[in-house]
Amino acid sequence: MALPQPKADATAARTAALRMPEGAKWATAAREEALSRVNAMGLPGRRDEYWKWTRPESLVAPDAPEAAVFDAGEAPIFGEIDSVKLVFVDGVFDPAQSDDPSLGGVEIERLGDAAAADIHWAKDLFGVLEARGQSPVPRTLAALNTAFAAEGVVIRATGKAEKPVALVYHHGAAASDAMVHHCIRVESGAALSVLESGPGASRFSKVMEVEVADGGRFDHIRVQGRDHERRTMTHVFARLGAESVFKSFTLTMNGVLTRNECVIEFTGDEGVAHVAGASVGDGDFHHDDTVFITHDALDCESRQVFKNVLRNGATGVFQGKILVKAGAQKTDGYQISQALLLDDDSQFLAKPELEIYADDVACSHGSTTGAIDETALFYLRSRGVPKAAAEDLLVLSFLAEAIEEIDDQGIAAEILSRLEAWLARRR
Repeated sequence: MALPQPKADATAARTAALRMPEGAKWATAAREEALSRVNAMGLPGRRDEYWKWTRPESLVAPDAPEAAVFDAGEAPIFGEIDSVKLVFVDGVFDPAQSDDPSLGGVEIERLGDAAAADIHWAKDLFGVLEARGQSPVPRTLAALNTAFAAEGVVIRATGKAEKPVALVYHHGAAASDAMVHHCIRVESGAALSVLESGPGASRFSKVMEVEVADGGRFDHIRVQGRDHERRTMTHVFARLGAESVFKSFTLTMNGVLTRNECVIEFTGDEGVAHVAGASVGDGDFHHDDTVFITHDALDCESRQVFKNVLRNGATGVFQGKILVKAGAQKTDGYQISQALLLDDDSQFLAKPELEIYADDVACSHGSTTGAIDETALFYLRSRGVPKAAAEDLLVLSFLAEAIEEIDDQGIAAEILSRLEAWLARRR
């Protein structure tokens, strides 16, 4: 079926402004196939079901809107953690600011170097999980990234990594437009932690394809940058083997537009996947979490925990789906999305979904929106806690369920500290 003319024109204008990177035959083939998907699906518009609450115009325009570079005056988050730091400035890898990528139990290469090799393990991953994630919901911006992203890293964990890999994204130019694509494979029995931080660019597109083999473990924690005028579009595509573990947590503070998509597929029995997020927004802030988890194996567990704190007209969106295929018995699926509105001008829009074709499952979803509990606020104030401090305590208590998804207590404490500072600045 031909695309509607406005969508076809927008797609042609966007792709005409980009240049496909050079690479080996397998990489070029993957990129050309991705471009074919883009042209067949068309870039998203407001008429698309999963974009009716988030305006995609600034994400699909040929030129990136300008965004002022913001200096928070704070020490970099995760800066005190012993890690291998890899730095990107406006989406371009900066070796001068990066650490030596040598790490016990882990192989790390730049995407460009891997894509230039005639034979490479990334051939079985690059663009593959993104392509699998296009059904039943088109994710055209992810395919656009596969087709045109020249920067990123490929990481293979062959054992238990000695330390985390920290991916740091700096924003340097007011009109920067960046695409970054990462491929990560965790081999059987291996373990890897990846930390991400920073705004990335004025307009930042990032795709991460993650394959966790049988018995492997992948932990992912990211803090999205505080540059308020930035626009960010991220995708995580994950495929999980038997008895594997995948855990991802995202903290978002500020940002005029952020959309995080996570697509997870269980292909082996007894896998575990937890996806969580906490977002706090003030004023011209729009945050969208879109999650799709497919259970296609026995006795797997998934959790989605998302909390939003919104004020001064900020908007939060959650679209989460659990699909349990026939035969995926003993599935345990849990989904919760909640928003705390600190005034009458903010809004939270939620679309939780369950689609189940097995009969021995335990699946649930819930979504709530409300204001601060006046009874709890009165209780704290009656014991001498000032109103502003009492409100902050209740906000942090509300966010606690999402933060508890972080297994590393030191990182959880740092996340909590950043949230406390954000609230204090807005008293």
